[in-house]
Amino acid sequence: MRKILPALTAAALLTATAACGGSADGGATIKIGFIESLSGNYAPLGGEAKKTVDLAVEQINAQGGIGGKRIELITLDDKTLPDQGVLHYNKLRSRKVTAIIGSTFSNVGLAVEPLAERDRIPYVSLAPADKQVDPIRKYTFVVPALSSQYAEAMLQYFQVHKITKVAMAYDTKSAYALAGRDGMTKRAAAYGVSIVKQEPFETTAGDFSPIFAHVRGSGAQALAVWASGAPGVTLAKQYPTSGLKLPLFMTGSQSSKLWLQPVGAAAEGVYVQSAVGVVGDTLPGGRLKNAVTEMSGPFRQKYGYQPPQFAMDGYSGVKLLAAAVQKAGGTDRDKIRDALESLTLVTPTGRYSYSATDHSGLKPTDISMNRVKDGALVPTPWSAARLTAAAEAIG
Repeated sequence: MRKILPALTAAALLTATAACGGSADGGATIKIGFIESLSGNYAPLGGEAKKTVDLAVEQINAQGGIGGKRIELITLDDKTLPDQGVLHYNKLRSRKVTAIIGSTFSNVGLAVEPLAERDRIPYVSLAPADKQVDPIRKYTFVVPALSSQYAEAMLQYFQVHKITKVAMAYDTKSAYALAGRDGMTKRAAAYGVSIVKQEPFETTAGDFSPIFAHVRGSGAQALAVWASGAPGVTLAKQYPTSGLKLPLFMTGSQSSKLWLQPVGAAAEGVYVQSAVGVVGDTLPGGRLKNAVTEMSGPFRQKYGYQPPQFAMDGYSGVKLLAAAVQKAGGTDRDKIRDALESLTLVTPTGRYSYSATDHSGLKPTDISMNRVKDGALVPTPWSAARLTAAAEAIG
């Protein structure tokens, strides 16, 4: 898949018509495009994001819209395929959308982003891959904490808890996982950590016993896994019978019932990172907890469960874009871009502070290190203290 992305992007660049920066088409509504994985491998993740993108749009419209104009959301399914993301981008471009909220699947985001940059259309991505904003792209802004930030937050936990030798397994076909691997490899020494074993696997992997065997003789004190979707479930289910006695660490892609439920009892005791909103019930009262409750209350009432990581990202993406449109005073795309770049906003995933040198907006301190207890994610004492301090600083 990675090999065909340049060809797809080049083809789109060659066949596209002239760039259409500046103001989007006027009218009684504000057209926002939404490209998401609603079928294919990432459908469970994208489906959760769609629920809260819809919720945020409903809430904003019920309150009178933005500047008196309702949001018209145009949702298209990328089928977890980068070429479909490119196809849908061109559809949205022809419909003169004001901005686009991008896919949860990083590979789609990396295919669509250069087109949005070319056409000067604000692109708010729900994918965490670092390459979207490193180096900075003028019109692209990321909602989830970046893979490198998840890596750094995990290394900070290792440092405090005297874990100095770590084995790492990662999905070679996932831009998210590769960015996480790179982030840990690059930053490990700064936190006194040695990566003593790196084990690659593919998204289709079904047997992780060879990886466990290699880790067993590595001298590692912990195993960190970078995966999304099915491999994260399969590996965790097989881990209790691996013979390894090391703590297992998973990332934000596993911070939902989509991982907890199928893994079942095997998840007990596993460490899982998440956005702050996933464990928002543990926060002290204040603006951050209010932002979480504004989303999680209606979500739980409608769907009957705690909103997962991907739901937090979708809701925050709409809120960030709506705030930028409000600040810009209309649908001029360049003004919206400028508004995003100077935006500070409290959302269920933390307080964003975008700038000319930071289009991700979050920090490692916005990430919680949790442990599974009785089927639920519970912040470790270390993370609980950090999140409380962050919440109190926001007020």
